Amino acid sequence: MRLYITVILFLILLAIAFVFGSQNDQVLSLNYLIAKTNLSVAAAVSLFTSIGFVLGLLFALFWKLLSMIKSSKSNQLNTEKKS
Repeated sequence: MRLYITVILFLILLAIAFVFGSQNDQVLSLNYLIAKTNLSVAAAVSLFTSIGFVLGLLFALFWKLLSMIKSSKSNQLNTEKKS
């Protein structure tokens, strides 16, 4: 149930971001370390929202992996102490 609520909330926020971006047809000038590009606000909002989602997902998966490794190590130590 928690997963469904999270997905629905994410989709609502994503829709708000895309509506906001589509209402602004201005062009942004983005300067990177190496290059410079011109994007519309809609494209910039879409790009940075997607990047934020992917980074958040990777961080959550990494955190879950670390907790699984930590719990398996503690279980392994507990079984070694009992023997």
